[in-house]
Amino acid sequence: MRAVQIVELSGPDGALAEVDLDEPQAVHPMTPGRGVLIDVHAAGVSFPEVLQTRGAYQLKPPLPFVPGSEVAGVVRSAPDDTGFKEGDRVMAFCGLGGFAETVVAPDAMTFALPSQLDFAQGASVILNYHTAYFSLAMRGRLSEGETVLVHGAAGGVGTASLQVAKGMGARTIAVVSDEAKQRVAEQAGADHVVRSDGPWRDEVLALSDGGVDVVIDPVGGDRFTDSLRSLRAMGRVVVVGFTAGSIPEVKVNRLLLNNTEVIGAGWGGYVMARPEVSAEIGAQVARLIEEGFIRPIVGARFPLERVADALKEIDERRATGKVVLDVRTG
Repeated sequence: MRAVQIVELSGPDGALAEVDLDEPQAVHPMTPGRGVLIDVHAAGVSFPEVLQTRGAYQLKPPLPFVPGSEVAGVVRSAPDDTGFKEGDRVMAFCGLGGFAETVVAPDAMTFALPSQLDFAQGASVILNYHTAYFSLAMRGRLSEGETVLVHGAAGGVGTASLQVAKGMGARTIAVVSDEAKQRVAEQAGADHVVRSDGPWRDEVLALSDGGVDVVIDPVGGDRFTDSLRSLRAMGRVVVVGFTAGSIPEVKVNRLLLNNTEVIGAGWGGYVMARPEVSAEIGAQVARLIEEGFIRPIVGARFPLERVADALKEIDERRATGKVVLDVRTG
């Protein structure tokens, strides 16, 4: 089968090689003895893969390895008690191995691909929308009628957070860096959009009548303190990632002054050890898809052999929506 491996840790331009590999066995290392074998039609591309090309991600498999954590495709085979059978359309979180024509995924992290979504949209769901639901509902304790501020709102996690928050009955404010990204955030359903190169904190305070209830922050960096200042009393900043590259520090007196919280949302490691939580999140995301709140926004699309270009799209902060590899056509 065709696949792309990371063969050295030199960044997107030099780290990758297209190879021909044997197909994987229908056994996933995270679930010994079990696994869903999937013919991949589309693979999602995300910031962790950019970091993996430099050896900068917390997951450091020995070289060479096939990256790619989420896919959508068609089941080749599955254990009888999973509910999946040959020919089913599915979306799955595989952890590694997704940048290939065939992959094996844990059955607990494999979900039916709703008829409303195509393969590219399916490859956009699990990492971003499951993270968004985990961050908003389970970590951020978002309630209907509250206001959510979303940083990086035109990216994969950002657009997912806007749509999930709307599905939970919240009001949304998006922070973006330019006009094109503003249009994407509006397409994702943002009620208001502010620009990160302007006085966004003052605008947010005015739009939210004094402060928001929840901030979703996949960016980090120097805007973090202003995120804390944009909260109302009892507000929560949910930390999802650090795409800006720098990890902010918290002066805890700011938390005391207004009874606010900083909350971590590490979705992957938490749900992999708790399949019942993964199933609960999957059911809620499926409901939001059925009700029309979730429609993944697919941005740039590349064939498998252009995976370096896909990673650079993210690395150079040009990406809007979800970057996807079209692994198979037809």
